[in-house]
Amino acid sequence: MIHVYTQIEQGKAWTAKYRGCLPIFACVLGFTETGLIPGISAAGSTPADRQYTACADAEFLYSGPEHQPQYSLPPLADGASPVLISRAVVEALKIPVYLFNAGLPQFPAIPIIDLGGAIAQCVSKGEAMELAIVHHLFQQGLLWGERLAAETPQRYLILSECVVGGTTTALAVLTGLGINAVGKVNSSHPVCNHEQKWAVVQAGLKRAFSHRKLIIDPLELVAAVGDPMQVVVAGMAIAASRSCGVLLGGGTQMLAVYALIWAIAQAYNLFWQPHEVVVGTTRWVAEDPTGSTIELATNLNQKNPPLLVTQLNLANSRYPQLQAYERGFVKEGVGAGAACIAAHLYQDWQQNQLLAAIEDQFQRLSRFNSQ
Repeated sequence: MIHVYTQIEQGKAWTAKYRGCLPIFACVLGFTETGLIPGISAAGSTPADRQYTACADAEFLYSGPEHQPQYSLPPLADGASPVLISRAVVEALKIPVYLFNAGLPQFPAIPIIDLGGAIAQCVSKGEAMELAIVHHLFQQGLLWGERLAAETPQRYLILSECVVGGTTTALAVLTGLGINAVGKVNSSHPVCNHEQKWAVVQAGLKRAFSHRKLIIDPLELVAAVGDPMQVVVAGMAIAASRSCGVLLGGGTQMLAVYALIWAIAQAYNLFWQPHEVVVGTTRWVAEDPTGSTIELATNLNQKNPPLLVTQLNLANSRYPQLQAYERGFVKEGVGAGAACIAAHLYQDWQQNQLLAAIEDQFQRLSRFNSQ
């Protein structure tokens, strides 16, 4: 149920080390106005819907399907929110969940740790966030990475995200770090909108750095074209890796965070343990024919992470909304792939157990919504 696609020996050693361990699941929520660009993301049918996607996912992850939410899961053009997958695992295995607000337009109606961040402006403006806020969020990431690691001795920490439009900010950060990611990132669309993403990124980088080369402070880069989640997770991973394992839950966005970790650690001379950090995602991301995730993972300036991929398949689901994943819709989010990896590592869950748990969430949600 877990395939290691890159850095195979290191990835196998990591899974062997943490087999049988119950992780902590942390999700860092943020918002970029990039997500409001028409057509940029399928994580919500309209730009208005996408303003509330992170809040809705956080509520569902925390409270489950039998809960009257302040923010309902947004309608999608096709498919269903990946939080159904994440919730299925954390509920069944009783995985502790921590939610962090790195910068949202509004607060979800659940317990959440506010990091004192801010939403990011659109990448195209070249001034996404104030540099002081980026530094503050990074320090908060270091602080919470250390705290969470202290609660997981000899275990590991899942760091996941929910940022609508986050694959575009990932492309911007990867490009700013000198990594050729054009045409390689993923999208919640079945066919990735590479030209649209690249046009937005080019505009932002040109506005921010036309007067100098792109060899810059990595935190300045995030301030220019990033989003608030990226530096928080980078800080958490650096600090946590010193004493426990780290599973970065996501595809393109977490590859960008991994590259950012290397850049920040070098720029600020910070100690971390790269062998403790892996990236975990879904088969739909890794095998997306309209992206090149594996190629991207092997070309992060020769600092390549092990890419762990759950082999979950929803083709035989009773529900068309879940079958849509096999047609390329949605693909990943809210640590869905990492949650499936955790279920296999902890209790050796196979395809049938994952599918049953995910369908149970969908069925309960449908029943609740019809009342």
